[in-house]
Amino acid sequence: MKLLRLAPENTKFPFMRFRRVSYPFSALLSLIAVALFIFKGMNFGIDFAGGTVIELRAKSGYAEVGALRTLGENLKLGDIEVQGFGNPADATLRFGLQPGGDVAQQAAVEKIRGAVGTDYDLRRVEVVGPRVSNELVQSGTLGVVLSIIAVLSYLWFRFEWQFAVGAVIATMHDLLLTVGFFSITQLEFNTTSIAAILTIVGYSLNETVVVLDRIRENMRKYKKMSTAQMVDMSINAVLPRTIMTATTVMLALLALVIFGGQVIRSFSLAMIWGIFVATYSSIFICSPMLIYLGLRNEEGDRLAARPEASAHDAPVSAQALLETETAEPAKRPAAARKPAGRNNNRPKRS
Repeated sequence: MKLLRLAPENTKFPFMRFRRVSYPFSALLSLIAVALFIFKGMNFGIDFAGGTVIELRAKSGYAEVGALRTLGENLKLGDIEVQGFGNPADATLRFGLQPGGDVAQQAAVEKIRGAVGTDYDLRRVEVVGPRVSNELVQSGTLGVVLSIIAVLSYLWFRFEWQFAVGAVIATMHDLLLTVGFFSITQLEFNTTSIAAILTIVGYSLNETVVVLDRIRENMRKYKKMSTAQMVDMSINAVLPRTIMTATTVMLALLALVIFGGQVIRSFSLAMIWGIFVATYSSIFICSPMLIYLGLRNEEGDRLAARPEASAHDAPVSAQALLETETAEPAKRPAAARKPAGRNNNRPKRS
């Protein structure tokens, strides 16, 4: 049975050749994301902007989420979020702060009470004020920052400092583009969006560590290969795994977008964008950064920089090294097959 392969074996795509294009392109996208966040802003949900949460229970049967959402939209109370939970007869209805202060907010609650009172019991009414929402924003931001610092501190300890700095830059790139995605699409940004951002950070760091670990392994193994060639060979080696992982995650997220409903729509769409960006940054942002930060494969780079280098001391290409390692012993030169430590020309004793 043939295995499914989404990428051909032994690819030799020159990724590092595009680093002079990928960096200006990514810098431009990051600046656009920051500008969108400053001038257009985010569509904050009730958790961050404040509002009212009403817990309902159907008097008979089960809670009809779609009918409740339509009913809330007809009351013209702004964005309405309806979600079922626990018992099939239970549902929560959320709407944002109303213009007019507490009086208008209480009037909106009474409107909903009158509209659903014949079919539902109002079990709980909870108001989330601006102060609470600001605390949620601060706590969410602090959680994201601390999680990034903790993981990147481990990378700094586990790898060389250039690897950690490259991972930091790639992760910040992914976060900026994800924030820009929320700003330009105006998807609701709520607590599930914080979960999406943390998941994207974890996925991005996982992809980055896979590539960096292969680069570190090849850096010690191929000392006569230039840094750019070594990075290209490392990325091509993990490319089938990267494509397969991204594809399987995308399929699961597409199922959530299609069948998951309105409640987790922002989470699913943000995750799809984040997986694409994280895969891109691990190849075109983090890996080339090692070259700019001076992670030198010293012998190979020194030989590559010498114009007068002779043929026998020139840096060996990735293909030549791989062919030499995989060659059969019978096809290697006779000198390479001679056992070491024996002198066959030693004179005989008389």
